[in-house]
Amino acid sequence: MVSDLSKSKPFYTDVLGASIFREYGGDSIVLGFLGNWILLVTKGGPTVDKTNTEFLLPIDKNKVSHAFTIRVKDCQNSYELLKARGAKFITPPSTNGAETRCFFHDPDRHLFEISEYSS
Repeated sequence: MVSDLSKSKPFYTDVLGASIFREYGGDSIVLGFLGNWILLVTKGGPTVDKTNTEFLLPIDKNKVSHAFTIRVKDCQNSYELLKARGAKFITPPSTNGAETRCFFHDPDRHLFEISEYSS
């Protein structure tokens, strides 16, 4: 869920490089990203198929329940590219064993990780 499509759309298209597949009435966008789909929707309450369930934005960017992880071939290169496009990283890439990774947030404080695994 996103709070404002006009703020989120440039992040997902210009920073991450996703492409717009379809937009629906100002409250949702379908994006193509690395051979997959990302659906951005604005606030929505319970529905017949998800009674008593509401989508909420993260309240505190330092307390998360999930992260969107993107596996990359070269974490340092991806970090430099995304940083140049405007992504604000928590730290530069860090290597622990065979994995190199770093984290950033979208405009609504959702946590993203780029991760390289070297075998």
